[in-house]
Amino acid sequence: MAIDIAGFITYLKDHAVEHGFHVHDERHFIETYSLRQAFEVDMHPEVACNGPLDLNLALDVDPRTLLDLDDRMAEMDDDFAEPEGDWRQQVLFNWGLPALQSPPDVVILATELAGIAGPTIPIEVSAVDSFGPLSESPERRLSLVGRFEVSLVDVMLGREKLCDVLDRCREVSEYLVSAAEDWKPVYPEGD
Repeated sequence: MAIDIAGFITYLKDHAVEHGFHVHDERHFIETYSLRQAFEVDMHPEVACNGPLDLNLALDVDPRTLLDLDDRMAEMDDDFAEPEGDWRQQVLFNWGLPALQSPPDVVILATELAGIAGPTIPIEVSAVDSFGPLSESPERRLSLVGRFEVSLVDVMLGREKLCDVLDRCREVSEYLVSAAEDWKPVYPEGD
């Protein structure tokens, strides 16, 4: 295989540390019947060691895209030539916060985050309201998903640096950590 995705994930974790993140866990899943692979990395900015932010980076690798690029590389006569075409994979940043007592307006939050992340990482903001016993008030949890694409050719050639993406991700994460103080996270008992 021409592309070392596991090596790219290792590089990405090391690079994230250089941009102010702590990396805590990594998972690699492989579907045996489709050869689809998923990589997940749990991390957070240095300012969020004690919570309340969870951040998960996920790369879901489509085997057809990898095999198509690998076939194209095998067809090429020149080992140093760059293949023409667009082989891209989507990488996701998934931010999560605990239930909030004073949650923000989702539209305003999405607008503020768009100003921080810019077009580099378009962020989808959603909220889920949970209703427990009638004696308790409802809880709102925020979920945020940022998406960007990596070029597999750039990954293969070692050109995919992601400095701007990691800087923007850290800025979004730090904003969420500081804003969460006003939103009053509700931690489960025992935490």
